[in-house]
Amino acid sequence: MLAALAACGTMAYAQLPNEKFGKPSKQEWEFVGWGNTVNADAVILCKTMKVTYHLSDQVWSTNQSDSELSIDNLADFSKNIIDDSNILVNYEFCLRTKILKAEGAKHANIDITYYNLEDKVLVGCDELSDLKIKVFTKNEKGKVEKKNVNTASFATERIDKNYMVMHVEVPDVEPGSIIEYTYKITSPRPAYLYDWVFQESIPTVRSKCDIEIPAFLQFNMNVPINKLIKSGVVAGRLSYDINRPDLKKGKSIITNHYTIYGDYIPADGETIAPFTSMIVKPVIETMPAQMSAGATHLRVK
Repeated sequence: MLAALAACGTMAYAQLPNEKFGKPSKQEWEFVGWGNTVNADAVILCKTMKVTYHLSDQVWSTNQSDSELSIDNLADFSKNIIDDSNILVNYEFCLRTKILKAEGAKHANIDITYYNLEDKVLVGCDELSDLKIKVFTKNEKGKVEKKNVNTASFATERIDKNYMVMHVEVPDVEPGSIIEYTYKITSPRPAYLYDWVFQESIPTVRSKCDIEIPAFLQFNMNVPINKLIKSGVVAGRLSYDINRPDLKKGKSIITNHYTIYGDYIPADGETIAPFTSMIVKPVIETMPAQMSAGATHLRVK
């Protein structure tokens, strides 16, 4: 009998984790946690960071202007100083949280830390854009209602000379509510990647990084050593913009495509380290300021 119940429970959540945003699944509406987490105030259903690079063919130095940016000359290319003004890093963040108890309403709020220089004379700040927040609730008849949250009035705070934090507080949240956040960051700093926190103050069903980096930028990826965290890397290709008439359209360069994820992560306790990275051979001259100790990019309050 117990085995049958366990099998039913497994089948009920077979479609979790769910990385598709925009409409919570039936399983997510029914989900109340697993194991010892069933007493939690709230749970993160899914939290993802996707990182891609946007390249121009003018990214190399002038002494290589007659060459194509391709796998064939990658070795020579990596020895040159990179023109980072022709490289952008595009981040896409998604987060879905479910409130389980009235006390868990505070976990509908998040902090978003991003690079923003206090000295406005300098250039190179990251741009936070397309912040969208939706609150899903079920009415008395069991029909799902969706409310878009006005993001214009959210407060920002400077935490040091290099970083700002946006405090996001979501109103009208009740037990059973599911909150989705999506936003983008565009960064002109190709030698730097934001850290990623897998373990939060509430349980997390899935936390995932998907990062595709041009192969001429070599990073050390410090993946947390924990049985709940899985990682892998494969070779990929990234198309880049063509600004020169002598090059054909559709050119691409080889990439390192990293996938790092954890499933069914309990709340703070095992102390799973954040995912961090550091560029190995900085062919880009200016290294960015590091985030202050204790500050992370995306964090549930």
